[in-house]
Parts: sequence; structure tokens; C-alpha cells
Amino acid sequence: MAATRLISLHVNKGKTIAKCLADRTDYSENEKKTENGKYISSYEWDPKSCDQEFLLAKREYLHIYGFNYKRNVIAYQIRQSFKPGEVTPDEANRIGYETAMRWTKGNHAFIVATHIDRAHIHNHIIYNSTNLSCDGKWRDFLRSGKALQKVSDLVCIEHGLSVIDPRPYGERTKYRNAAFTGSIRDVLRADIEDLLGSGIKNFSELLDGLSAKGYEIKHGKQLSFRKEGGKRFLRLDTLGTEYSEANLKRRILGEEIDGMAPQKKRDFNLVLDIQKIIEKNKGANYERWAKRYNLKQVAKAICFIKEHGIKTVDDLVALTDNATKRFDELSESMKQKQKRLEEISELKKQIATYAKTRETYEAYKRSGYSKKFFEAHREELQLHKAAKEYFNAHKITKLPKMKFLSEEYGRILEEKRKEYAEYKEAKASMQDYLIARQNLETILGAEGKEREEKKKEEKQK
Repeated sequence: MAATRLISLHVNKGKTIAKCLADRTDYSENEKKTENGKYISSYEWDPKSCDQEFLLAKREYLHIYGFNYKRNVIAYQIRQSFKPGEVTPDEANRIGYETAMRWTKGNHAFIVATHIDRAHIHNHIIYNSTNLSCDGKWRDFLRSGKALQKVSDLVCIEHGLSVIDPRPYGERTKYRNAAFTGSIRDVLRADIEDLLGSGIKNFSELLDGLSAKGYEIKHGKQLSFRKEGGKRFLRLDTLGTEYSEANLKRRILGEEIDGMAPQKKRDFNLVLDIQKIIEKNKGANYERWAKRYNLKQVAKAICFIKEHGIKTVDDLVALTDNATKRFDELSESMKQKQKRLEEISELKKQIATYAKTRETYEAYKRSGYSKKFFEAHREELQLHKAAKEYFNAHKITKLPKMKFLSEEYGRILEEKRKEYAEYKEAKASMQDYLIARQNLETILGAEGKEREEKKKEEKQK
């Protein structure tokens, strides 16, 4: 059993960011509390210099955006305390590491320091508010502490530990009503985050989950939501960049989200079809503007071709084909990795369910498969049966250890994250070559048509 608490770390009055970071990390890494640093682990950081690496990431963020928000959160701390005698220091540190990895989705560097100086073993987990790519920050949300507790409970169950008993129904309802004192947008964001953390697989499941939470969904140019009893609809694009439909789909797939850093724009675009413009009769002024626009786009495409040392049309075709092939390979590779991540998530979920309901099933067997016992524990027994059917359907005779599945999940997720950066570059490169090629073919085709028309006119004369 582990109790968790999420704490925002700000800059103290009269102190620098560097000093505040050093104070927080030094306390967490105290040798007396961690047995000379034996129970310290980290992700994308060196524990000995983590405060300096912290600071470098923040300077890089400042370099990209040129400003910081007022009352800026420099880091977040998770305190995770275990029931006395239930875990060893090594196991507590592993649980803390896995909790932090799931909570940050591997996008933020962190350290896990396990303190053993008290009767109860507890973790101090500090993660950087700035992400690893230094182009975005952690966005705290309403009831984030409760979401963190759910993540911690799931990890504890997978490691065979007990979890904190939920509140009685009446108290839980009272707590829920008291918690939602923020704006209606905060409530919607919190519900979305809650669903994102529940392991949904696609955007449709997110919409289904919001419907189940009492939201009316209106499909239009922008998705809009209205909570049961609410007066008006809220458009999805008013919740912030992270909550756009495209970025929510990326977050579900575990990909980086767009809009957090300035995007590099292409210098040229596809030329317009003048003939179609004439047929639609959009007017002489629009036609003249379209011709000037096309001249500019063709000129920029030719500059692009020269900059890349392309001398012939065949060279451009070959480069376009290679770029397209590379993009297709990366796209397929990412799909395969995502498929495996979903398989691991589902398998871990089924194993956790099987372990949680096994004791009830054994009691059911000892009762001689009593109908009365079954009706009293119907939900647990059905979940246990569903887990066994899942294992049989996938021909799993020996259940893999959660530790190995978590390690595989983390490795594949990291590979996918690194591959995604190359995927974005390959996609941009492919689009550049395709547009340059199409513009060149369009202008060459137009010139060929003009020559043929002139020859016809000369023959007629």
C-alpha cells in the first residue's frame, strides 16, 4: 500500500532557481537517508549533477521561447509512502521508478530517492517541469493528485501489494462535489486526463468515455462538449494546445504533441490550377493573382531544387521515391511498435485483474461452485474468467513477469519516441520533394501544352 502526494516546487523568495533546485535535490539525495546513495535511481539524469541538468533544460526552454511565466513551477515532487514492513528499500525504489515513468510517460527526466530513516519507507520523486526536448512543460490539472494515486495503486497491485481502501460511497460523492470548484473548463480537462490515464486505445474510446461521464457531444467544425446540467457547450479548441483533437490523438498513441514549439514552415506550396480557376469564373483579378502566386511558388521550388544539388528531373524523381519509401518504412515501424505497446498494456491489465481476483475465485472453488457465492461475487468472478479467456485466446500458458513487461514497454516506448523525431523529419522531407516535383511537372506540362497549341495555330494559318 502506498499513499501519494503531488507537490509543485516554486522559486523561494530571495533565492535563485539554481539554489532552489540544489536544496530540493540535496535533501532527497541525503546519504544518511538513502544509505550512502544506494537507493537512488534516475531517468535521463545523473543523480550527482541533476540540479545542473535541470537548469540547462530550463535555459534551453527560455532560449526557445524567450520568456517564462510568472510564478513558474520549476519542478514537481511526488512523495510516495509505503505501509511499514510491506516493502524492501529496493522494491520501493523500483515501484517509485515505474510510477514516475508512467506518470510522466517518459517525457520528463526524474530521480527517485528512497528514504529509509523512518519507520515507513518512502520515496521522494522529483521530475523536471520542462520536458526532455525542452519545448514544453508539464501542465498540472484538476485532481491530478487523485490521478497520481490511481497510477501508484495500479503499480502496487502489479507488484502484489495492497492498496488504500476507497472512500465509502457517501464520502466519495461529497469529496467529488467539493473537488470540482474550478472552472467548467478545468472540469472537462480533468475528465479528459482521467480517461487518458485509464489506458484508452483510440480517440473514439475517449469520446465514449466522456459520454459515459455525462457529456453531450456536438460534432461540427470543432468538437464541443456540455456537461449534464450545464448551460452551454465548450469547444475543444478552447482548452489549450494540448487538448486539440490532433494532439489528443497523438497523446493516446504516446507521441509528441505539436504546437508546443515554433514550427518550421515550408517556403513553397503547390501551384494552383489556373484552368480550374477560369472554369469556375472567379474573376480576372483572382486569375491574375493566381498566376503571380504560381510564379512565386515555382521560383521557390526551383531554388529548393538547386540548393539540394538536383540537376535533372530523374534525380528529383529518385529522391522523391527514396524519401517516400523511408517515410513509409518509419510509419510502418511506428505502427508495429504501437501495436506491441497496446498488446503489453492489455496483457498487464489482464494479469493485474487475474491476480486481484484469484483469491475470490479460489474461494468460489472451495465453496463447490456455489450459486449463492457466485451471485455475491459475480463481478470479480466474471473479470477472472475474462482474464483466463484472454490468456487462452492468446495461447499464454505461463504468465510473464510484470517487471519484464514493464521493461519491454519502456524500451519500445523510448525507441518509438526517438523514431518519431526521425519520422517527422522524413515526413517533412517527403512533402518538400513531392511538392517540388509536382510543381515542376505542372509547369513543364503547361509549357508543353502551350507549344502544342501554338503548333496547331500555325498549321491552321
